[in-house]
Amino acid sequence: VVNRSTHFILYYFLKSFLLPEITYSWIFNEFPSFVAEDSRRFISQETGNLYISKVQPLDVGSYICLVKNTVTNARILSPPTPLTLRDDGVMGQYEPKIEVHFLLMVTAAKGTTVKMECFALGNPVPTISWRRVNGNIPNRARLRKSQAVLEIPNIQLDDAGMYECRAENSRGSNVFQGQLQVYTYPHWLQKINDTQLDSGEQLRWECRATGKPRPTYRWLKNGIPLSPQSRIEILNGVLIIHSVNQSDAGMYQCLAENKYETIYANAELRILASPPSFQIGPMRKTIIVTKGSEILIECKPRASPKPTILWKKGDKTVGHNKRVSVLYDGSLRIVNASKSDEGSFVCRVENVFGSAEMVAAVFVKDSTKVEVTPAKTELTVGESIVLNCKAIHDPTLDVTFLWTLNGQPVDFQKEGGHFESIRTQTSSADLMIRNILLKHAGRYGCRVQTSADSASAETELLVRGPPGRPGVVIVEEITATTATLSWSHGVDNHSPITTYNLQARSPFSLGWQTVKTVPDPISGDMESAVASELNPWVEYEFRVVASNRIGTGDPSAPSRVIRTNEAVPSVAPANVSGGSGRRYELVITWETVSEEFQNGEGFGYIVAFRANGTRGWKEKMVTSADASKFVYKDESVPPLTPFEVKVGTYNNKGDGPFSSVVIIHSSEG
Repeated sequence: VVNRSTHFILYYFLKSFLLPEITYSWIFNEFPSFVAEDSRRFISQETGNLYISKVQPLDVGSYICLVKNTVTNARILSPPTPLTLRDDGVMGQYEPKIEVHFLLMVTAAKGTTVKMECFALGNPVPTISWRRVNGNIPNRARLRKSQAVLEIPNIQLDDAGMYECRAENSRGSNVFQGQLQVYTYPHWLQKINDTQLDSGEQLRWECRATGKPRPTYRWLKNGIPLSPQSRIEILNGVLIIHSVNQSDAGMYQCLAENKYETIYANAELRILASPPSFQIGPMRKTIIVTKGSEILIECKPRASPKPTILWKKGDKTVGHNKRVSVLYDGSLRIVNASKSDEGSFVCRVENVFGSAEMVAAVFVKDSTKVEVTPAKTELTVGESIVLNCKAIHDPTLDVTFLWTLNGQPVDFQKEGGHFESIRTQTSSADLMIRNILLKHAGRYGCRVQTSADSASAETELLVRGPPGRPGVVIVEEITATTATLSWSHGVDNHSPITTYNLQARSPFSLGWQTVKTVPDPISGDMESAVASELNPWVEYEFRVVASNRIGTGDPSAPSRVIRTNEAVPSVAPANVSGGSGRRYELVITWETVSEEFQNGEGFGYIVAFRANGTRGWKEKMVTSADASKFVYKDESVPPLTPFEVKVGTYNNKGDGPFSSVVIIHSSEG
């Protein structure tokens, strides 16, 4: 029971026993009538309580709290709580009292959504406002429930700070401030990986993580905390073990942790300990090199710890000098090989667990040389040629030949029979090229391979042929009957361009047609010309074809479509005739002028006629370009009266020519 205009709070105590995935709502009188939240009424999703800042008669009734689990959709209802109004007076106005507020210290994980509640009791009903004390509230923040809830989605580290809620009415104001802290869970930047080392080597592992607060590190070995010792150094995320042995083998963990979470990185350390061994027992190798080249004999046994290596040739230890040295990995290197370096070499390896040997036989041969003939040659498309590759090599070695074109192996299967490999002798090979094409021009190489070395030589073939495509045609200037065109030279394929042929295509032509040009002919050193005797008001495309003494090449790409300028008609109608028709009629017919010769828009016909022997012409305009007939009617004209008739043309640019005069008789009586 409350006074009118006082506040009202209904508490519900189930929250502490439920999971956090719950929502609160309040039923007013009976389901499904729910309490609507506004500036006067507020339901806290933190406490579950219903707050009414200023009670009004419409609030009288029964209230039931409904709690819903959003995961399972389970629901539970509280017993009803009645609200009645007392009759002993009306409570006066008073300043706001913040009844609901967020914690003094709000912590949230980066990327989550933070909701801060603030609701005040008071009369008149207070208004709620928010601010960030040292900065602006994030732009993505939203105010909910009549500004009683500040919601910040996808919280970021720079959103942290002091937030203030202010409640105000005409009687005063009240303020609450709380700190928002944003943290991040530890996240690995660098982990440790499984490692195997020889006994006596040094282990260095480093793990690094980021997070807020900054993570600290701990190390475990086989689940037991690892502490610094005489051989073990630990500095944050770095672990160093000097001169490892079998006792150091095991599973290691690096832990990075802050107050919110701990993450783990795992790795196994294996310590190797074995006598020297080669993959296939005492290993034997045969090494064949040429005079003056380098001899490199590898000696890479499996052994732990790393063995000592001793090289011998026959019974004598191999000594170091300007030509002979043992590399860091144990390999024997001999430069500028000669016949005296032939022989049997032994690599003996030894560690505390045992020893092993590897034997290599070295042979020094004469260098291979290659000659390709003929030298640089010019051919014409359609001709054939044979290229010869001769190898000079050690007679004890077999040779193989590989032909290349511009660095790529010749594919005899894909060249349509143009190429054929011919091998008639052991030390030479021929390449037959039949009916040569432009694309077959280039550098031809012959590579000879022996078991000791390889050598190669090249020759170049130039192929003469018709010119390539000229560059795209550009239209530079247009008149009614001409077009100035330019283009760029294409490749001449090793035969100078002699002439160019200019071609045009219009909707009225049968494909591409050669056009008149200025100059005529167009010499091969020119890059522009004028196309003449074109028809006005016709759309044209142009292209250029180049020729040399070998032949004519492919045409250029077409120019853009252009339309020549308008002009007065230049063609008169043909086959003007007539006759017959009805009584008192003069019927005149003609052949229509093709659109190609209409020379512009607004094309039509002028029909002129006069009785034979009279002076002065009568002219009639026929505005349709497709018209081919005109009928003149005059009842005063006797039947079969002879008329002189001519038909002309016109368009928007002016009048064109008339046809020849013909005699046409009016109709019979």
